[in-house]
Amino acid sequence: MSQRTYNQLWADAQSELSCLLEEELPAEPRRPEKDRVVFFQRLAMLFVRYTQVFRQLENAYDLVVHPQKRRFIHSALESVMGRVLELKNEMVEKEFSEYHYMDDVLHDLKLIPADLEIPIPRYFHSERSKEVQQRKAMLTDILKMAEVAETPEPVMAKKMSQEEAVKIIQVAERARQGRERAKFNMKNLNMNTVYRIEEPGAESAESAAVRIQKVWKGYVQRKRTKMAREEEMIFLGMNMDPKYEEPRPAETTAQAIEASTRVKQTEHEEAYQKATVDVMNQLRDVEGDDMSKSMKVQIQQWFTECRNATGTFPDYPDEEDGGSALIFAEKTPQQLLEEFAAKEEEEANANAKAKGKGKEEKKEKGKSGKRKEEEEVEEAGLTMLPSAFLLDLEVESKIYADFWHNRSEYGNFNQMHDPELIKEEKRKVIEAEIRVKVDEQMRHELAEWKLSVDKDKGGKTKANAKKKKGSKSGKKKKKEKDLTADRTLQSLCQELVEQGLLKQTQNVQLQDFLGDFSYLGTTLRQHDIEPMPSLSDVRQVLSLYAVLPLGSQVVHEKAPLIKSVLLVGPTGVGKKMLVHAVCHETGACLFDLSPLNTAGKYPGKSGLAMMLHMVFKVARLMQPSVIWIEDAEKMFYRKIPKEEKELDPKRLKKDLPKFLKLIKGEDRVLIVGTTRDPHSAEIKSLCKMFSKILLIPRPDYGSRRILWKQLIRKHGGEGTEALDLSSLAKISDGYTPGHIVQVIQSVLTKHRVFQQATRPLTAAEFIAPLAQIDPVFQEEEEALKSWYAKTPLGKKRSKAASGKEEEEAAKDKNTKKKGKK
Repeated sequence: MSQRTYNQLWADAQSELSCLLEEELPAEPRRPEKDRVVFFQRLAMLFVRYTQVFRQLENAYDLVVHPQKRRFIHSALESVMGRVLELKNEMVEKEFSEYHYMDDVLHDLKLIPADLEIPIPRYFHSERSKEVQQRKAMLTDILKMAEVAETPEPVMAKKMSQEEAVKIIQVAERARQGRERAKFNMKNLNMNTVYRIEEPGAESAESAAVRIQKVWKGYVQRKRTKMAREEEMIFLGMNMDPKYEEPRPAETTAQAIEASTRVKQTEHEEAYQKATVDVMNQLRDVEGDDMSKSMKVQIQQWFTECRNATGTFPDYPDEEDGGSALIFAEKTPQQLLEEFAAKEEEEANANAKAKGKGKEEKKEKGKSGKRKEEEEVEEAGLTMLPSAFLLDLEVESKIYADFWHNRSEYGNFNQMHDPELIKEEKRKVIEAEIRVKVDEQMRHELAEWKLSVDKDKGGKTKANAKKKKGSKSGKKKKKEKDLTADRTLQSLCQELVEQGLLKQTQNVQLQDFLGDFSYLGTTLRQHDIEPMPSLSDVRQVLSLYAVLPLGSQVVHEKAPLIKSVLLVGPTGVGKKMLVHAVCHETGACLFDLSPLNTAGKYPGKSGLAMMLHMVFKVARLMQPSVIWIEDAEKMFYRKIPKEEKELDPKRLKKDLPKFLKLIKGEDRVLIVGTTRDPHSAEIKSLCKMFSKILLIPRPDYGSRRILWKQLIRKHGGEGTEALDLSSLAKISDGYTPGHIVQVIQSVLTKHRVFQQATRPLTAAEFIAPLAQIDPVFQEEEEALKSWYAKTPLGKKRSKAASGKEEEEAAKDKNTKKKGKK
């Protein structure tokens, strides 16, 4: 596609975004919604529409070549991502469930389930590819250095008794006799067939010709029937036409064009960076002196105006407040002095006002109490939570409408940067740089003016300024002790790799976690049945909670902060794969703090503190980072098993939550725990540690069919009519994706893949190895489901489903009214 197409895609996304902003930011605020179902429906509609805008902006940003347009699209894309996460958080709080089913919304908007898939922005990889490759190279070098050459153990002859030796000889002799007997039988069979052959006659030749004709006609007719059946299935839309399965010339040319556009992106970006440097140097040389002179004149004029209006020189604003930028605001000197005086009065009379307010409030409480009760009754209902991204989206939408929407690019066929835009942007940067230097000069000049004109007042102001500075420094918080201040990042990484705490991630994408959409979720909830989520739902939720915040710094800082996630599910559902997929999609470092991995390492309290300090320090320095805790239930055991007491699995129970609290919005660090046996852990402490708990179920029929089809093809198998995937999906009910992979690997050996041309694969070949594996029974899944119902979110969901929450809310209102009376 051409650049005009991507610009049109961007324009469509911006128009839809402006419509959404008109709905979310009306002229008059919406009244609270009393019906929870109607409110959730509105949230779901907004979530789906923002997701579509997210997909459009991501496609546009990936292939737009213009560097300045890409920067604007990038900021809009991050704001939309943050808004999607806010809506998801609000949906969870209103519906009390991590998984939502929006079939009716998709039907109203005429969308398919694939349109609801959360896309992972491709710039997460492309813009950090060099950094990720350097990290991988560093880890591989450290691993090579840490490897110790293992000397092969000498082969020792095993001692055996005389009876064991006799048995081995007997087995070998019997095998030899069996082989000889088989050879003798084959010779006799060949001799008998030779003697039975008679000389060909006229009748035998005619019968042979008839047999050949029968075989040939049967073969031709079967081939015609097969072709007619395939044509019928293609006509009915049940099978894909073979010509569409092969890559067409248009697709190959489109892929080549995309590759060339990405090359153009890098070239245009390099040209833009060079142009910015040249423009900044030019502005410094040409306009720098004029800027500094005009600033000095304006500031000196402000000094004289303040002196004439008040009789004293003003105090110069601090750098923290913006310096002389406050002076150039659209305010008179008198207004600025009034603001400074008001601030001082507020600080001085804060205690007196607090006492006066206390008395007035007591008098006004009785009068306004009845009014407040009436307003609470009228305004009771559900409202939208405040957003940190709507204002940014509104500003970006206005900028697009004012500047980019009607911008003419008649002569810019190559979509190169605009030098005038660079000048407008960088002129502000240079003005800020010059302002800092001018402020230093003007502070000294103001001090000299005060000494020469107002000596007594100048001394007092200096003393006051010193006192203020001292009071500010006293409010500073204590910094955390750095236990490894004298060590480099390279040495810390080397130690963590040698100890097995910093590991390399596997090359796994989140899309490799195969699963189908849940088509019965809405229907089951309408009949008061809580459905188990599908694997597609798990993939979508994890991309929202882990991938998007870790991939974008802006989204992680402003969106609802998620510090830890717990993945719960039976063995083989793909918990470990999801952890590696999150690391791969975001280019994150993987730290392993599993109880079994940390056993025996860094003993003692001081050693434990040093280990956690090193892990979290390196995780912050090399962010984004994922800290993985496998078998997280062992850290919160109710009763430690005897065989695990020596490992001390609960050693991180007290200290790890303390480090979890230190994670802030600017730290792109996520703790991910996995567990298959949460029943053995204390549920309260486990839920305090992990803010989000995701239950991963066994795959349903649709997911199993996709798994069989895709995994067989991945391991070299070919799907033919002889391979009944529906029967395989039905038979493998209860088996996890790990079990299916194990079965496919055992069947599809190199020899079997080579034989597919003459002997196609059949479903019966997979049944025998599948029967040797124990499935995950429904009782185990029901036990996990009942355990999840005991979590805080599960309790809220069960109360909401039974209607107890509304009754409790009504009771609370009645008790409050009685207490006030």
